Formats: sequence, structure tokens, C-alpha cells
Amino acid sequence: MPFQKVTPEKLSSAVKRQIEKLILRGILRPGERLPAERDLAERLGVSRPSLREAIAELQDKGLLTSKAGAGIFVADVLGNAFSGALIQLFAEHDEAVFDYIAFRRDLEGLAAERAARLASDTDLQVIQAIYDKMEAAHQKTNPKDEAKLDAEFHMAIIEASHNVVMLHMIRSMFQLLQQGVFYNRQVMFKQRLTRTALLDQHRAINTALQARNPEAARSAIEAHMDYVEHSLRDQQKADQNEAIARQRFEHEQTR
Repeated sequence: MPFQKVTPEKLSSAVKRQIEKLILRGILRPGERLPAERDLAERLGVSRPSLREAIAELQDKGLLTSKAGAGIFVADVLGNAFSGALIQLFAEHDEAVFDYIAFRRDLEGLAAERAARLASDTDLQVIQAIYDKMEAAHQKTNPKDEAKLDAEFHMAIIEASHNVVMLHMIRSMFQLLQQGVFYNRQVMFKQRLTRTALLDQHRAINTALQARNPEAARSAIEAHMDYVEHSLRDQQKADQNEAIARQRFEHEQTR
């Protein structure tokens, strides 16, 4: 018979499993600091030795890391998604930029479609709150805050799609984007007309999600990523033209 004796679960195992699930679901994020040992033990309702045992096991698995004098942090588990050599290739070849955009168009379109169907009311409130902050940041001359909120808006949609594999894949890709591997995101927000167009696109995405319209949400994401692609191609062409113009000017100065 396929039955085995039921054995009580160790408290440390229950703690480990709970923290693992929080990391898996993207609630605890890479680089995030855990509460102090005493506070965390109280929140979990376990002894400090049980907590220490769980944390030690999670450190052995590479999910948590300690920093002397600073505490326990979620490990940078996303940093291993691509090798250093491949990241360098991404940075050096333009075709990777547009493959990256195509990848995001497909996956984020699917995520938006799923979010429109599967997101909880709280998920949609989070997306709405971030969009409202984007509208407020749009009034500022410096686009830094708006660019940061843009990334948060897209990640909130991924989170609302409730697919943990997609969540970690996209989060790793966004990490490379933030490091400037694919392109400088700030370029997209330099011009007021471009910023306004981007805000309009995010409004359309948000409206479709709040209406729980999967087809409209996917179409809005795809239209947005098409705009990003065309804008980057235009910027690349403008940069090439400027480089040629400078060569002509320098040559003219020596004649």
C-alpha cells in the first residue's frame, strides 16, 4: 500500500518553505533585506534557533546571502540567468536590442492578456496606483522618476499575470535593461513629445486592464513596444547621421 507514517514537520522546514515561496512568487526580491532576526522570528511565531536553521539551509541553497554588519538578503538569483560572455555579446550587437524588444512584445503581450483575465482586484489597484504616479511624474522636467515608474508599471503587469516562470524571466531581462545592456532607457524620455506619447500608451494599457479586456490589453502592449522599436531605430539613424556630419565638419575645418 502506498502509505507512509505521518511525521510532524520541523519548524525550521516550515519557515524555509514559506520564505522559498515568497522568493518564488517574486514577493521577496533580489537584494531585499529580511527583517532583523528577532522581528522575523516573532512574525513567524518560531524560536530564533529554528529561524537560524532555516536561514542557514536557504543560504546553502543560494537563495539567501549574509552581509557582515548589514543582515540577511535575498540573493541575486537573477544574475545567473545569462552568462557574462552572453551579456557582453548582447551589449555589443544591435540585433540583440531589437530581438529583446520582440521578446518583450510577445511575452508582455501574453502577460497583459493573462493579467486582464487573472489579476485580482488588488493587482489592478497596484497597476492603477503606479499609473497615477506616472501621470504626476510626467509634469516634472526631469524624466528620471517617470522612467523608473515605467519599469515598475510593466513589472506590475507581469506580477498580475500570476506566472512565476514568466515573472523571473522578465525580471532578469529588466535587470539587464537597468544596467544599460540593451539601450539607455533615459533616451526614450528625453523629448517631451516622446514622453507624452509613452504616457498615452501606458494609459491605453491601463484602461484595457482595468476593463479586464484581454485582447485590448495585448494590443496596447504590442502597440507600445512597436513605438519603442521605431523610436530606437530613429535614434540610431540620428546618431549615425550626426557622426557622419561631424566627420564632414572636421574635414572641412582642415581644408
